[in-house]
Amino acid sequence: MKMLRDFREKIKLTQNEFAESIGVSLSLYVKIECGDRKPSREFMSKLKSKYPEFDVNNFF
Repeated sequence: MKMLRDFREKIKLTQNEFAESIGVSLSLYVKIECGDRKPSREFMSKLKSKYPEFDVNNFF
């Protein structure tokens, strides 16, 4: 998902750092960022909790 990657790069974090910051595994994060897996409600909740400025509506 390009918007997720763009957001992560904007805040200057690696995939691993971003995954750790929201409390998910690196492998799960990479699958979601690459579009191989859709984000779960739990993933979106963690993302929104840590980064409220990210619009999770972009996933839909």
